[in-house]
Amino acid sequence: MIMKRYTLRHGFNEMDFDKITSMLAKVWWSPGIAKNEVVRGANNSALVVGAFDENREQIGFARVISDKTRFAYIMDVVVDERLRKRGIGRAMINYILKHQDLTDVYQWCLLTKDAHGVYAKLGFKPLATPENWMEIRKERPRR
Repeated sequence: MIMKRYTLRHGFNEMDFDKITSMLAKVWWSPGIAKNEVVRGANNSALVVGAFDENREQIGFARVISDKTRFAYIMDVVVDERLRKRGIGRAMINYILKHQDLTDVYQWCLLTKDAHGVYAKLGFKPLATPENWMEIRKERPRR
């Protein structure tokens, strides 16, 4: 499939949650995720962004959890598997980083297993002080 062009939109009501669920259910961090979990997560996010092809079909998604003041965590960045490596994910991240609701944020984080090079081109670096970070990591609940 040749990608001619795409548009980016934000806002909960702009998203196609059936398509987003289909994409997220196939990635390593949320295998088999259910639509109600996707919708709930998006509804509780500071920003949701979608990429759409010329036929208005959703081809990408990303969301941000943030206080809109100091901190933001980017997650669920996913692009339709047929259209990866075409700059769509990078465009969504740039859109997020420049979004007017998040201009005061000065600490941005994300988690990636295999896209370090993509995010490095956007200014992301490994944690400067990983020894200061802590986490509680539980098994993902079965839903």
